[in-house]
Amino acid sequence: MAPSPAHLRLAERLRALRQERWPDHHVTQAALATALGNFAAASVSSWEHPTAPKLPPSDRLRTYARFFATHRSVEGGEPHLLAPDELTEDEKVAYQELAEELLSLRNEVRNPARKPDVPPQKSWRFADAGPLTIVCAQLPEEVAGSFADPDNPNYTELQSFADLDSLVELWGHIRSENPAMEVAFKASPKVETDDLSGHLVLLGGIAWNEVTQRLSEMTPLPVRQVRDPEVETGEIFVIDDNGGRRFLPAWRDDEHKNLAEDVGFLARIPNPLNTNRTLTICNGVHSRGVLGAVRSLTDKRLRESNEQYISQNFGNSRSFAILLRVPVIGARAMTPDLNAHGCVLYQWSPEGNGK
Repeated sequence: MAPSPAHLRLAERLRALRQERWPDHHVTQAALATALGNFAAASVSSWEHPTAPKLPPSDRLRTYARFFATHRSVEGGEPHLLAPDELTEDEKVAYQELAEELLSLRNEVRNPARKPDVPPQKSWRFADAGPLTIVCAQLPEEVAGSFADPDNPNYTELQSFADLDSLVELWGHIRSENPAMEVAFKASPKVETDDLSGHLVLLGGIAWNEVTQRLSEMTPLPVRQVRDPEVETGEIFVIDDNGGRRFLPAWRDDEHKNLAEDVGFLARIPNPLNTNRTLTICNGVHSRGVLGAVRSLTDKRLRESNEQYISQNFGNSRSFAILLRVPVIGARAMTPDLNAHGCVLYQWSPEGNGK
C-alpha cells in the first residue's frame, strides 16, 4: 500500500530536522540513532525514507522533539539527549510545540478516516465584504498602567486593552485572510451601534466587557461564564444542563499562582443583531485560555487539522461551541489540538446538542 500524504510529510519533516535544524552542525543518521537510544541507524533511515517510510513509535517522536528542542543536544562533543528536567523553560516550550507537530502528523497516518474528503474550511475567511469588528475589554485604570493615561506624554491607546496578545494574533490573521475587508478593533466602551451589525468577534471574558456580557445573554449558547469562589483570578465556564457542569483551570501549586492548564471557549453563531453576519466568541477563564481559543484556528501547524475537526463534527452548521483545554508551559499558552484525546471538554451545536 502506498504511503499516505501525511506519512510522507512526517518522513520529510524528520529528515529536515536532522539535516537542516542547525546549519552549523550536521547530524548523521548514526549519531542521531545513538543519541536517541543507541539503536540501529537503519531505523532512522526507514523513518526518513522519501517514498516508503516506516512509522516511528510515538515515544520515539517525543525523544526526537526533546533532542531537536535545544542546540545543546549537539554541544560539548557527541550528540546526546538531555533529560526532561535539564531543559530550560524556553526549551520546554520548543519541545512541546515540536512534539505536538510530530504526533499530530503521526495521528493523521494512523487515523486517516478523520480527514474528510472535502478541503478544510477557513473559519476566518468570509465570502462577503464585511465589515468585521473585534471587541476587546478595556482594562480598569488601576491595572492599565500609566501609559494608558491620555494625560501621559507617552500615552499609548493599546495599553488600555485586555488580551493584547490575542488581539494582535487574531487581527493580523483575519486581515491576511480578507485583504479587501475592513477589519477594526475597539475597546468595549467605544463600540458604536453600527459596529454591532457586521461580523463581530468578542475577545475575552465578561468581567470588563459589557458588550460581551450583553450579546452572550442574547445567544442560544448553553455555555455561561460565572464567578466562582474557587477561582479568584477569572470567571469559570458552566453548562446549562441537568448536571450543571463546571469547568475550572488546573494549577501547579496549592496557592493558585502557577497556571498549568486553562479553559478556552470558541463559539460561532449568527450575529443576533444581524443574522446575515457572524458572531464569534474567543474566551477563556484567563488570558491564556483566550489566546488558546484564538490560536486553535490561526496556528499554521494545527489550524488545518482543527478546521477539519470542526468540519467533521459540525458540518455546514452555522452555530457551534467548543470548550477546550489550553496547556500552559513556561508561562505560555500552547495551541490546542482538537483531535487530541481530552482536548475538547464539551461541544455543542443546535443539530447535535451538547456532549
